[in-house]
Amino acid sequence: MMRQFRFGVSMTTPAEGEEWRKRCRRAEELGYDVILVPDHLGMVAPFPAMIAAADATERPRVGTFVLNTAFWNPALLAREIATTDALTGGRLEIGLGTGYVPEEHERAGLEFLPPGRRVDHMRHTLDEIERLLSDEEHVPRGVQRPRPPLLLGGNGDRMLRMAAERADIAAFTGARTAGGALTVLTADELDGRVAAYGGYAAGRPRPAELNLLLQVVTVTDDRRAAVRELLPRVPYLSEEQALDLPLLAVGTVGQIADQLRAQRERYGFSYLTVLDPSMEAFGRVIEELRGM
Repeated sequence: MMRQFRFGVSMTTPAEGEEWRKRCRRAEELGYDVILVPDHLGMVAPFPAMIAAADATERPRVGTFVLNTAFWNPALLAREIATTDALTGGRLEIGLGTGYVPEEHERAGLEFLPPGRRVDHMRHTLDEIERLLSDEEHVPRGVQRPRPPLLLGGNGDRMLRMAAERADIAAFTGARTAGGALTVLTADELDGRVAAYGGYAAGRPRPAELNLLLQVVTVTDDRRAAVRELLPRVPYLSEEQALDLPLLAVGTVGQIADQLRAQRERYGFSYLTVLDPSMEAFGRVIEELRGM
């Protein structure tokens, strides 16, 4: 059965005090279901930012998109998760990732491990978090038992398998990191990644929610002209391939809504996330898709 749409905004732009609360309230007004915080050096710290976001709003859930598990000791992370879930009244969702920016690890004094070892570390972290949070004697205690909903993000086979086995939400970026550079996935390549996930998840008793991060949202009457402006960033794609990219939401409000409905049908993406510079523009699309 097809899921209804759900919408998240990732607050990548740092802000202080009242400005942060004001932006979170605006996200609620625009209809976002989840206010998300990334985990990058140079951006706000995720857990206090989520508590402030929940305090400033009434309806949206709050979540990490996503925590870099290399930054975290599992026992300390379990404490943060339980405390934040308690202080937000059970509105927390936890997203975990392996971390992908070598410079951030260097700045933090951490070794940037090869991909396989980063996945191993994340699996260990997840094992420990789930063990600690499911312990009825663990203090502090969160509201959601045995833990908040879990989002796992990534496109590699090992990450897709882990998401299929353990995540409530499987997040796809529509891009991959190769040789230190970010390369977007074409529509056909994303078909392959979603199909691989589907194979790993075939035995699940309950399907996970599928998430896609929309990297660009542009409301315009001239879709082709807007995409042409983006081509220098993806010189390996033709204009037609760029127009078909799932992570670009470009066109009129109606065209974008039609695109996202078609992508839900094709891939199963019902939970859509945008970056906060696109928060206002995508709010018009939320109004078009609400309740569908």
